[in-house]
Amino acid sequence: MTLKRRWLTLAAIAVSLAADPLAAQNPDATRPPSVATVDHVVALVGGQPITASELRARLARLDLPAHAPATLRAEAAREVLERLIDERALLQSAQELGVRVSEADVDAAALEVARRNGLTLAQLREQLPTAGLSWNSWRAGLRDELVLQRLREREEARARVSEAEIDAWLRERQRPSDPAQVALELAQVLVPVPEGAGAEADARARQQAEEIARRARAGEDLVAMARAHTETPQAVQGGRLGLRSADRYPTLFWDAVRGLPPGSIVGPLRSGAGWHVLKVLTQQHIELPSPTVTQTEVRHILLRADGDAERAQALRRLSELRARIASGQISFEAAARQFSQDTSASDGGRLGWASPGLFVPEFEQAMDALAPGQLSEPVVTRFGVHLIEVLQRREVPRSAREQREAVRALLRQRKADEALAELARDARARAYVEIREPAP
Repeated sequence: MTLKRRWLTLAAIAVSLAADPLAAQNPDATRPPSVATVDHVVALVGGQPITASELRARLARLDLPAHAPATLRAEAAREVLERLIDERALLQSAQELGVRVSEADVDAAALEVARRNGLTLAQLREQLPTAGLSWNSWRAGLRDELVLQRLREREEARARVSEAEIDAWLRERQRPSDPAQVALELAQVLVPVPEGAGAEADARARQQAEEIARRARAGEDLVAMARAHTETPQAVQGGRLGLRSADRYPTLFWDAVRGLPPGSIVGPLRSGAGWHVLKVLTQQHIELPSPTVTQTEVRHILLRADGDAERAQALRRLSELRARIASGQISFEAAARQFSQDTSASDGGRLGWASPGLFVPEFEQAMDALAPGQLSEPVVTRFGVHLIEVLQRREVPRSAREQREAVRALLRQRKADEALAELARDARARAYVEIREPAP
């Protein structure tokens, strides 16, 4: 099986459930009944209502300070209402374009929301009425989220990024002139010169710094030398000054290291504190992909399932199998060979080393949450139900090709954003929009 990347992310769906699965979706549920706000329609989009409770629920996601000024709250409410209007218009456009979400997709998303909040689906369903939400209305909202994600997938699939566009984007970011756009980390050895020291003391300090720089350029580890020679608070970290935007470093440092590749040794440089020898640990435009990537070695057991009955049976079987593996009654490898319905079964369920983006989001999110040696709970994807085990992780450099593909993915996402914004503008222009009252 190849778990092809599908650009559905449940983070946005689950974000309102992160702290309290119910109160975040319905802020009025946490208020005493005497002060609960009566629901009413605040806007109509193509005849479809947006209610005050929907607006309040979305505002709750912003986590505004409790004592935020009324003007700030009013502005936030207006912006959120505008986004809700755009979303409602996009949903109507998606229906016209034939974008559909199956019941199985909604089921899988509901299971993922429950899992991410430490609940079973039954527990989540039982708690919804306490927040004033029905199961059907909650699923309808979840379906809307998925439709919008599917619409985004459509635009990303249509987006084309040429090699020339990648070249131009990389060229613009190889030597950025704005330090605020540069992620920079330096290590330093500081040879201090006391205030008021004479020329002789300054010369001795400079000579010591020059010797440190020479040794560093000859291959000796500056980070190790920093622990031995520098008296700054960063000495125990090997003189590391921290990863930050370059504009948060002294201008003296930025002017000296601008444009230099990682590993470069600079100095000695004179400041009011003394003589500095610097090593560039990281320097790149903040939008450039990381030069390394975390890979995960993973294996799984897959039971294919079509429909609710088969999915429920697969969940039950894998829960039982997980308990047997955890208790040592059967090894993961043996269980995969015996029960998995994937082509990886013959190799004990091994899927090899995976870079981010290889698997569908539901699988990848569950995998990323595991420590090496840890078993997941059963995970539902469009391929079926999985039991996942992470074997180990490693950091590897990105190849030049992988760097370009990461840039291609970024540019494709930006083009999709632009296309969706244009689609929203068009959909809103065609829909009748009536704002009935100012946003609360």
